[in-house]
Amino acid sequence: MLMKIAIGGDHAGFQYKERLIKYLEGAGHDVTDFGPDSDASVDYPDHVHPLASSVASEDHDLGILICGSGNGVAMTANKHENVRAALCWNTEIASLSRQHNNANIICLPARFVAYEYAESLAETFVNTEFEGGRHGRRVEKINC
Repeated sequence: MLMKIAIGGDHAGFQYKERLIKYLEGAGHDVTDFGPDSDASVDYPDHVHPLASSVASEDHDLGILICGSGNGVAMTANKHENVRAALCWNTEIASLSRQHNNANIICLPARFVAYEYAESLAETFVNTEFEGGRHGRRVEKINC
C-alpha cells in the first residue's frame, strides 16, 4: 500500500535520510522531508516536532526519524499526543511495533545499524499492518 511518509532527524541521520527518501519514492511512496538539509550540527527537536505534529494530525500516514542513537528523536516525538514512535534496531521489533503497538513513527539509530539494514527496517515498518483486536484496546490507553 502506498503511503504518505514524513521523514526527518538530525545531522547524524542526514545521509541515511537522503538515501531513504530516494528508496521510498522509488517504491511509489509520497515522501515529505522535514530536514535537516545538511549534515551540519542541528537541534533535532526543531525537525522532530513539525514531523510528529504532521503524523499526529494524520497529514502523513507514517513517519521515519533518524539520529545517532534513535533515542533523542523517539523521546521528542513521543511528547505528541497520538504519536507512537518506536526505536527499532531489528526487523522483528519494527514489525511488532506496527502489529502490536500501532506505531506510526519509526526511529532509526544511524550510528548503530548499517544503511542497508536501516532500509530493511523502514521497509518492514511501512509494509506491516496493525493487528488490532486486544492490541487496539491497549493502544487506546497510551495517550495521557
